[in-house]
Formats: sequence, C-alpha cells, structure tokens
Amino acid sequence: MRRRTLLTAAGAGALGAAGVPAAARADYATVVDPTANWGVWEGWGTSLCWWARAWGHRDDLADIMFTRAQVPFGGTTLPGLGMNIVRYNAGACSQNSIGGERMAVSPNMMPSRQMDGFWLDWTSADPASPSWNWSADAPQRAMMAKARARGADRFELFSNSPMWWMCVNHNPAGGADGNADNLQSWNHRQHAVYMAVVARYARDNWGVDFQYVDPFNEPMAGWWTATGTQEGCHFNVATQSAVVDLLRAELDARGLSSVRITASDETSYDQARATFNGLTSAARGKVAKVNVHGYQYEGGRRDLLHNDVRAAGKTLWNSEYGENDGTGLRLARNLNLDMRWLHPTAWVYWQVLDGGGWGLIQADNETGTLGAVNPKYHVLAQYTRHIRPGMRVIDGGEGNTVAAYDAAASRLVLVTANYGTAQTITYDLTRFASVPDAVIRRWSTQTNGGERYRAYSDTRVSGRRFARAFPANTVQTFEIDGVRL
Repeated sequence: MRRRTLLTAAGAGALGAAGVPAAARADYATVVDPTANWGVWEGWGTSLCWWARAWGHRDDLADIMFTRAQVPFGGTTLPGLGMNIVRYNAGACSQNSIGGERMAVSPNMMPSRQMDGFWLDWTSADPASPSWNWSADAPQRAMMAKARARGADRFELFSNSPMWWMCVNHNPAGGADGNADNLQSWNHRQHAVYMAVVARYARDNWGVDFQYVDPFNEPMAGWWTATGTQEGCHFNVATQSAVVDLLRAELDARGLSSVRITASDETSYDQARATFNGLTSAARGKVAKVNVHGYQYEGGRRDLLHNDVRAAGKTLWNSEYGENDGTGLRLARNLNLDMRWLHPTAWVYWQVLDGGGWGLIQADNETGTLGAVNPKYHVLAQYTRHIRPGMRVIDGGEGNTVAAYDAAASRLVLVTANYGTAQTITYDLTRFASVPDAVIRRWSTQTNGGERYRAYSDTRVSGRRFARAFPANTVQTFEIDGVRL
C-alpha cells in the first residue's frame, strides 16, 4: 500500500547480485527450458479499494481492467488488461453512534480511503438485524459485479482493519502504538464473524462466491497508527493464529467449508516467511494460500518464502504490488523477479487508478478526476494480455524473460524486459520437440512512451531460434504457435 519508500532496497538482498535483472550487458542468448514447471497460472488482478469507491459506476474502466477488448478512453484506445482476479475489501468505517460512542477518525485519512463497513454495532450478529447495513459500499460492490459480468472468476475478500468498534481506540487507522494489537481481545471472534457473514451474504445476495477470505493486511507492520492515512491494524502472530482458527469455525458454521483462508498479506517476502512459520501448526493447517505483498521490491528472499510455502503444500500469490514509477520499468523488473524466484500463481496490482506514477492510469480518487495513462499500463499489458490463466509457467532461461506455455493452443509466450541499453537477444528454443519455421507475432512497449503497445509481424523463427533487437528500456512479448514439448 502507498506509503513506503523506506522499504525500497538497493539490491537483491540475500539473493545476491545475480538475482537482479541486468541493467546493461552485451547482446546475449537465452535458452528456454520447457521441462521446468513453475506452476499453472491462475491470473492477474487488482484490489478494488480505494479506486472502485470513486469509480465503481464506470463501465469503460471495467472494460479496461477486466476484458481484453480495445476500449476507447480519453481520446485514445486502450488494450484491455484482461484481469480475472478481484480482491474486495470489507470496510471498517461507519458514521453511526453506538451508545454515544463514535468512530475516531485519523486527521490524515482522506474520505476516499474510509471504506464503509456493513456491521454497524455489536448488538447482533444476525445479518438480517438492524445491526447490519447492506446498502453500504455500493460503488465497490458495483465494480465487483461489473468485473464478474466481464469474466472475472476469482474473488477474494480481505480486511484492512476490523470494524472500528472492535478496535481498542475505535480508530480503524491503527492504535496509539503501531506495534501493539488494535483489535480488542474480546472481539477476536467478532472479527471472524464479520468476515464470514460478509462472505455468506455475498454468496446469497450478490452472486459472488469468494474462494478465499483474508482477515489481515500487513498485520505485523508497525505503521498502523491513529494518525495514519488509511485503514490498518497490527496483529501479532499469536493473535493471527487465534483469528485464523476462529475464522475457519465461523465459515464452516455458515456452510462455507469450501471457502478457503488465505493469510497473512505481509508487506515483505521476509516478513511473510517469518509470519507463516510463526503461526501455530493448527492455524497453519487452516491456511490454504499464502499472500505476500511485493514492497520489499528488489530485496528479500523470495526463493526461501517459495520453498517454505510449497513444502507445506500451500498456494502462493503476490497479492499486492505498487510503486511510483510511472514508466513501468520497475514494475517489469520486480514482476520478473517474482516470476523467477517467488513463483506465484497469481499477481495482483494495488491501485490501478491513483495519483502520479502509482496508478496505471493517473487519477485523483478524492476529487474524481482522471488523468494520463502511464506507460506502466502498457508494460503490464505485455504480461496480462498474453500470459493467461491455465498456462504453465516455465523457465525463460534468464532473469529478464518470463515464459509460459499453453498446451491446448500449442503456444509459447515469451515476455522480455530490456534495461539500460539497446541490444539484441537471441531466443534458443531447441529444447522443444518441435517449433515451426514461421513468422511470429510480437508486441513492443517503450517505457519512455515512444511505443505504447504496438503489434508487429516481422520476426521469423528459423531452426528453432529467433533474434530480436531491443531498444533501451523496452518490454516485448512474442507468441509462437505450433510449439510442441
């Protein structure tokens, strides 16, 4: 989430310099390895808060994010990103009074980041009672419905903070001490009830089946304080274990045994590993998927997190990523690092609409104004439009190239990011059983905005090899049909 330059790392941390994609080097060749199996790709997505709170009524934005159509926007046409994953936030805010008590609002939290919650007071857990307001949060729910209508097929419910009245200081931005739990101990079960009731109500009334529920967001972070800029809550690992146990019981009690728990959405790869291994064995057994955020950027031991999670038989997602580089070059660098070392099966962007370089499209969610499309949008399109759900992620041969294979279509997809200097890259496909000599399709995006997302048919495979010149700071995608393993 948008707050942290402090976590930006200068290098690859314990991975060593070899873990970071090269900034500049001579022309080179990469040998694509089809024997590697880094997982079946589940998809690409976005969290809906906060941008959908402001823009939930916009069909064109739904088309842009959740289809692969060519969509008119702002005097141009955008290639839809084709996202299929939606992370829906169960808000923590309400404006009602409970026995004279009201929500405490951080002086630094804009209204656009105060997400309306559904459970108004502690009087009743019955969703049909006056304690619940199911008309809340209409814009975010509207965008989720638009996403579903456009083919989104994976839905996740998550929480940035428990409802304000469950918090020690009634402040959904955090406590007086960012390193102390702000969920009252007697409300551990109530938080689990809240998440389970929303999941059940969504199934019965919104036509949305949440496959996953996550009761936390960066719970071990120390920056969730009463003067924060957004909803947040610290949970120590012992409390996380207790809430996971309670959430499983509350989901099961409401006939949602098929809904799985994901946790803990820690901010960094190293913290995610520590938290996962610190959960009680009982709680760890109830977690089906580990979510991690990518705010350690070029740092952190992605590989060790992957090893621990997969050894435990869990799924692994990068469930949130964002930074303020509007060129998209840093996005490509860190996405490539994730694909090579973390091996997630899904990847989710945080705020597709946001100010400056944070958003794929510049937007002010507070004033309701839209701005320019950042080159970052077209960089991400190189990945999302071509590496599709159901493909198997394989080894592209080096850190700058992501490779995926579509067995049903006999199609190989290669996405390469080139940094710093112009060079020619040769792709060696000789480890595949059969690759036809033919002209292949390619798409090019220059992060300086020179080429947005331009398609070409000018590259030929010959003898299971092809070469392509890359201008500096360019991302290119290649689709090769008729490839046999």
